[in-house]
Amino acid sequence: MIPRTCATVQPANWQNLLRQSRLSLRELLDALDLPLRPEYLANLPDQDFSLRVPPAFLAQMQRSNPDDPLLRQVLPLAQELYPASGFSMDPVGDRLAQKSPGLLHKYHGRVLLTLTGACAIHCRYCFRQHFPYADANPTHSAWQQTLDYLRADTSISEIILSGGDPLTLADTRLATITSDLATIPHLRRLRIHSRLPVVLPERITGELLHWLTATRLQPVLVIHANHANEIGPAATTALKQLRDHGVTLLNQSVLLAGVNDSVETLLQLSETLFQQQVLPYYLHMLDTVAGAAHFAVSDTRALQIMEQLRKQLPGYLLPRLVREQAGMPYKTPLL
Repeated sequence: MIPRTCATVQPANWQNLLRQSRLSLRELLDALDLPLRPEYLANLPDQDFSLRVPPAFLAQMQRSNPDDPLLRQVLPLAQELYPASGFSMDPVGDRLAQKSPGLLHKYHGRVLLTLTGACAIHCRYCFRQHFPYADANPTHSAWQQTLDYLRADTSISEIILSGGDPLTLADTRLATITSDLATIPHLRRLRIHSRLPVVLPERITGELLHWLTATRLQPVLVIHANHANEIGPAATTALKQLRDHGVTLLNQSVLLAGVNDSVETLLQLSETLFQQQVLPYYLHMLDTVAGAAHFAVSDTRALQIMEQLRKQLPGYLLPRLVREQAGMPYKTPLL
C-alpha cells in the first residue's frame, strides 16, 4: 500500500536538475542573451504556476531569438492576463470526471490518475494549470479507495498515470503504485503521460526502467513534444533506453500558434519522432484554458495544415487531429 507520506530517497542527478528548473524571468532571458520586453510577464500572479524550464530544454533553445519555438512555450506574456471568451479554468471537464480524489474516468476501458501537480516544465498553454491537485490525490489516504474503484469495474483494462508529471515522483513510490495496480487482474496496460523524457531526459534511469517493466502490465509511454528541436542528444538517448526495454512510445502534441502551426514544422516533427521509433499519436487542438488564448489556431487553419500533411506523410506518421470536449465519451476528431 502507498504510505501517507512520500518515500525518502537519496538525491539523484535528475532530482538536482529538477530543482534547477525553477528560474526567474531574468535568469531565463540572460541565459538566452535576450532583453526584457514590456510584453513579458515578469511578476506571475499565480506562483503555483511559476516559470520552470529544465536545463536540457533550455539547452535546445536558440540564443538571441525571442521567437524561438521552444522559448514561446514557456515564456510568460502579459497576454495571459487578457480575458478571452470561451476560455475557462477547467476546459475539459476534469473535475466533473472525478470518481474519487484524482481518479478521472472519462472514457470506456481506461482511467486516469493525477498523481501529482509537480512538473519539470510549466508550459503556458497547460490545460491543468488551474487543477486543484491538493484536493485530488488518488494515492496517500485515498489509495485504498482508488484500488477498490479499479477492482470493482472489470471493464477497465488500462490505467493512465498523469499529473502534473508522474515521473517527478520518486522511483520507490512509483514502483509501489505500479505493483499494487498489477494485482488487479483485469488491468492489462500501464500508460504514462510524461514530458520528462524530452525536457528532463536524465530522469530515464535504471531504477525507472526496472519498475516500469517489472510487472505483467504492458508499458506504454506517451511523450509530449511539439517541435523537432525539442529532441536533442540527451532525449535521443533516453528514448533509446525506453525502447530497448520494450516500452511502446507514442507522442502527443498541441497545435500552437507561433510554435508549430506550419506544415513544414509538423512534417519535421513526425520524421524526427520516427527516427526515434516514436509514433505520432495525437495533435491536439488547444484546450481553452484561461490564459492561453494567444496560442489558439483556428479550425480552418488546422484542417488546411492536416490536408497538406496527408499529401506528404505516410498514414503511420500522421497524428490524429482531435479536440477534447467536456462530457464527450471520446476525443473528437476534426475532419
